Amino acid sequence: MSGSPHGPTGHRTKGDKFVKALRLLTMNTLFTGDVPARLRALGAALDRSDYDIVCLQEVMFRRNARLIRRAAPAYRHFACSGTVLLQGGLVLLSRWPISRWRFVRYPMTGPVRGEFLMRKGALLASVTTPDGELVVVNTHLSANRDDDWSPTNRYMRIIDAELARLTGLIADIDPSLPVAVVGDLNIPRDSAALTGFVAATGLRDVLAGDTRPTYRPTPRWPSPPALDHVLVRAAAGETLAGDADLVFQDEVTLGDGRQAYLSDHYGVRARLIRTP
Repeated sequence: MSGSPHGPTGHRTKGDKFVKALRLLTMNTLFTGDVPARLRALGAALDRSDYDIVCLQEVMFRRNARLIRRAAPAYRHFACSGTVLLQGGLVLLSRWPISRWRFVRYPMTGPVRGEFLMRKGALLASVTTPDGELVVVNTHLSANRDDDWSPTNRYMRIIDAELARLTGLIADIDPSLPVAVVGDLNIPRDSAALTGFVAATGLRDVLAGDTRPTYRPTPRWPSPPALDHVLVRAAAGETLAGDADLVFQDEVTLGDGRQAYLSDHYGVRARLIRTP
């Protein structure tokens, strides 16, 4: 038995049991600039890729979601919420069927900011993979405009409230199901907020110990932290192993021949292996 050309690949374990590796991508697509050209290029790259599930943030508009779907027809299954504006700006693409999904909005707390229009929250989807159901939580937390992740920072109070809501959502997921929480969490890998969240939810950081930034360095921010994460929780009685790396770091060729970066963030790809 082997995986389909667009599905997971596999390897033999010591017990000669075939185990499939599911490939997942998360990426903040950047809602400003030449958005249609970049999204077309991203969609074409996804269509050529071997990712099984793709979680995108800052897609923002339903028309942008349609654009990506046209550019990536290999992803037959799709989840997002909203008619004109997408709730949370979140989109999930999948090669495997999505049995159910819902969007949950985070509490709106001050200070007042333009980010309120994005209606930050979490998109929860149950994806039917060949190895069974996988709950994928695609999320984008509020930005910290001070770049200060200490507990008393004004923006950290907002993020703490969002993490508390997210912790409750994860606690409500059936423990017999594996979970992947991915997205732009806007908190560094080494922050107390992320460490506490991972401990409270029983999640594991697939990129634990990796010090590379996931936001593209700029002259104004030459040493950004890792803000984009892949966190997993195995189903009861199982293991959920895997590895992850950064992708889409280099410029690509747009439809008109120009060279451009796909986003101000890098993508994070993960390879997840579920075993009993």
